[in-house]
Amino acid sequence: MNGNHYSIKNGEEKAYFLTCTVVDWIDVFTRKNHKLAIVDSLKYCVNNKGLNLFAWCLMPSHLHLIANCSLNNNLADVMRDFKQYTAKKILKQIDTEPESRREWLLKRFEFSGKFNTKITRYKFRQDGNHAIEVYSHRVTLQKINYIHQNPVKEMIVGRAEEYLFSSARNYMGMEGLLEVHCIPPVLNGV
Repeated sequence: MNGNHYSIKNGEEKAYFLTCTVVDWIDVFTRKNHKLAIVDSLKYCVNNKGLNLFAWCLMPSHLHLIANCSLNNNLADVMRDFKQYTAKKILKQIDTEPESRREWLLKRFEFSGKFNTKITRYKFRQDGNHAIEVYSHRVTLQKINYIHQNPVKEMIVGRAEEYLFSSARNYMGMEGLLEVHCIPPVLNGV
């Protein structure tokens, strides 16, 4: 498959379904400090980089988003910066804060970056964002449902809105960890 098939088109305000995955699908986001690093960075991007979140869910090994950026900002650039910053932050947390899997995690990340000349030491995430343009209201709602049902399908929670690290709470009228632009369930009867 062409590498550009799942890429963000520059200069457009279109919304995308994005997935950012840890290399080898390693369950890094089981620790509170790592999860909060993602949330804090997303808050920063919303407040300072024009990121508009329509839905999100942080799973143990990956992050799903439906997002776009204001015209003054480029979603691809915002996602690149977000991923670079959070990778450095979480790797530092793994190295300096209590972490029972420290040695194993750092060896996995080091091995993942070993054969890439662009990587100086550790490779934390898989390349790309697996960006899929959400081109209709129906597709957007399908992706939102998919995102919110992830922790239910993985039996982390019984109901989507019980999961703190997701916008399902926002969609149920509850306070969420991040500001989200909720998409109405029906638009023009569609």
